[in-house]
Amino acid sequence: MLQNKKSLRERLAHALCFEIIAVALCAPALAWVMGKPLLHMGALTAVISLIAMLWNMVYNAGFERVERRLGWVRDTRVRMTHALGFEFGLILIVVPLAAWWLSISLWEALVLDIGLLLFFLPYTYVYNLVYDRLRVHWVREACPGA
Repeated sequence: MLQNKKSLRERLAHALCFEIIAVALCAPALAWVMGKPLLHMGALTAVISLIAMLWNMVYNAGFERVERRLGWVRDTRVRMTHALGFEFGLILIVVPLAAWWLSISLWEALVLDIGLLLFFLPYTYVYNLVYDRLRVHWVREACPGA
């Protein structure tokens, strides 16, 4: 049986690799689409990445507190509520920042954010699928007989 418990170090490595790869993929694509310098878009995507990681920690802590207090069970409805709440909060933070950073309207920034969401949905799935498969290999290498 493979070790399922992930250390804090592994969780940090997982999140940092996720964000580094995402920035490396998004910055050039956004620079091209927006007609902006790569450094300008790279800085914006890095800032958005940092905001998303921080928001993830804050939001999850608050959501889990509400979840415990109200006795919610993590069924499909609660998971959908969690995901929608997270994305809505991130939109409230990121859209004004992107509009200001890029000197575009809030509407244009929202459309850009929706485009990023359409990228991140399959990216998150594929990243975690590959990570989980690699992790099986790493755990077997580190713990023969696991």
